[in-house]
Amino acid sequence: MLGALAVLLWFGVGNAQAQVPLLRDVSLRTDTATYQLSRHTVVVQGEPTLFFWFRRDDETVELRLYPERIAGDKPLRLRRSADFQQLDSLTREPDGAWRTRLKFQDLTSSQFIRLVVEQPGATAEETLRDVVPLLPVAYTTVSLRAPDDELFVGEEKVLALNSSNPRNVRATGEWVRTDDFDYQVVRETNGMLRLHVLPKQLGRHTLTVKLQSERPMLQSGGKLSYQLPAVRQDFTVKASRLRFLTPDKRMVTLDENSRRRGVELILDNGRAFDLRRTYRVEDQEEPGGALIAELFTRQYLTNDRVLCYLRPFNTHRQTEGYLYLKQNDQALYVTNLDITPKTTITGVQVLHRGGDWTSSLSVSPGETVDVRLEGEGLQKARFHFEDLPVIPSDSSIRTDARVVLRVQVPTTFDKRKSSILNAGQPTGFALSVREFQRPHPLDFITVSYGETARPITRLNGPVLYGSTIRDVVFNFNANGIDSDNALYGKQFLSFEIRTINSKGELVEIRNVDNVVICPGDNSPRAVFYQDKQCRTDPLSLNALLGRKTYDLDDWSRIIVTVKHQAAQYSDAGFTQVVELVLKRKFKFDIDVSFPGGLLTKRAGETSYTEFGGISLATLAQFSFYNPEKINRLRPYKVGAGFVALNAFNLSNTNTSRDLGFVILGSVYPTRREAKLTFPLYLGGGYLLNKKQPFLMFGPGIGVRL
Repeated sequence: MLGALAVLLWFGVGNAQAQVPLLRDVSLRTDTATYQLSRHTVVVQGEPTLFFWFRRDDETVELRLYPERIAGDKPLRLRRSADFQQLDSLTREPDGAWRTRLKFQDLTSSQFIRLVVEQPGATAEETLRDVVPLLPVAYTTVSLRAPDDELFVGEEKVLALNSSNPRNVRATGEWVRTDDFDYQVVRETNGMLRLHVLPKQLGRHTLTVKLQSERPMLQSGGKLSYQLPAVRQDFTVKASRLRFLTPDKRMVTLDENSRRRGVELILDNGRAFDLRRTYRVEDQEEPGGALIAELFTRQYLTNDRVLCYLRPFNTHRQTEGYLYLKQNDQALYVTNLDITPKTTITGVQVLHRGGDWTSSLSVSPGETVDVRLEGEGLQKARFHFEDLPVIPSDSSIRTDARVVLRVQVPTTFDKRKSSILNAGQPTGFALSVREFQRPHPLDFITVSYGETARPITRLNGPVLYGSTIRDVVFNFNANGIDSDNALYGKQFLSFEIRTINSKGELVEIRNVDNVVICPGDNSPRAVFYQDKQCRTDPLSLNALLGRKTYDLDDWSRIIVTVKHQAAQYSDAGFTQVVELVLKRKFKFDIDVSFPGGLLTKRAGETSYTEFGGISLATLAQFSFYNPEKINRLRPYKVGAGFVALNAFNLSNTNTSRDLGFVILGSVYPTRREAKLTFPLYLGGGYLLNKKQPFLMFGPGIGVRL
């Protein structure tokens, strides 16, 4: 009787404008049941509505439309809707019904779902239309299973709500206040339901949570109910314990401004907070703790937090323990954050590769250094260097009292200093950028003395030169100092020039200091080396010496010591000695000697004469130098001259005295320290008095002064 009345009402409402009803009946078939308009209707806001139970928001159903007219009429059509998707075309079934499948989009959230069925006519006025309202109903259960039944006064606890259809549970997020509990139901982003409970009274109490659904449940008698069964749970409420309030800041700076005016701080809502009240912040739970700060509660925020002002008076580290919020020496809450002094740098040191820490803040282009900052409140600082990159390193250190950063200075850096900044503000310290000033090996210096120029580093030991040295010239290869991978900078040199004669006596000495050689155009820093002191012309010794190189005697030595000026470098420089020796193969000289005990044999005679007395020989002879030694003669000489035989025998009976022209070879000892020597002579000649040739040999006496 109720179903017939509902159908009658539906046709009366749905076809108020139509003279002839279009549909006789409508059915929806799910995977578990079939619902017909003639049997399964409820009145919603005075309108008969076809209800059906659903389990999923995207439920798929089979729709059958039973037209009022007989077969052969024009086909039916179903108007499109955003609430569902028509999967099949309307097709005529053997029983006269029109069949299709529908897939709903969101049954829980969709409101006022309707099926609009039309049968086109010849004109718009003849088109028939029926509207079938739909009401999805769902069976929803909610349960609460708490891991324990203990709660604490003033401490909020979050519990999980289990539901067969969590999307159908209405979660407003509003606090519901009762005598024993305050609670709210919220839905998280993953769709899970959470119950927030805040107990208010001590003892054993029952929490009753009343919930509503988005889609109703159908009760007996055709009544619709949006009220879900109440959720009940017994809890034992104990005295309050300290609750941790999370601050939005983990670090506060203690300075004069924050101490007087305070710092804005957002805390969790402690529920027991009184607005416009000042709370004491101490470092221990018991009374009498040191005053760390004061907290003034200003106003509540919409996210259930409280805006406060924190006025710090002492420093605090989170590692030292918790901070306790107190009222009248009674700890109410606990929190923690760092209260640190204002960032202050007391010292800066630099570590160069392979060196030690130094207080000199000078760095060079192309160099990578470690910079150590020391002071207070450094851990919260954001240090960076003006126009210099900071390289991440495993050796980097960051504590409240010390920070070590690795910095790279590009070779193209074009400033004289790089300020150390903290959050963009100067700290008063800066790295001074100076050019590299390292001693380079002296292979960029060449010397020429009559032959092809040679690098001075290849002249190991004395160079014996057998020709006249017209000049000694030192040239400097500026492009041989710097390279892309190694920078050395300006080279400060000094030259010591000495000339020594064959006896080892100093003839002349000259010193040339402050010879500055700058790297050439191939250097990445060439434009920064421009200096009037830089020397580009060669260094000529004849422009410095009083006695020129071409005027030096045989076996004279030119010794030039080239070295870096030690005062200009932090490292030991290089030293190179260039020694040139005026070598000769032989020597021509007039020699006077006193041969004694000579044996002579005249032409035509068959025997030698008796040993003669001391003779006097004056010879122009050649001495020959040892090619393997410096200024050392070979033990023989060859010469020609005159010899006065028995010149010192003045007796009247001396018949062997004569004067002859001779060619002699002599053998001398090579010991330089011998003053008295006894050479041996061998040769021959022509006697002027006797007018006959002769041969002679024998010892002599030599005296070296």
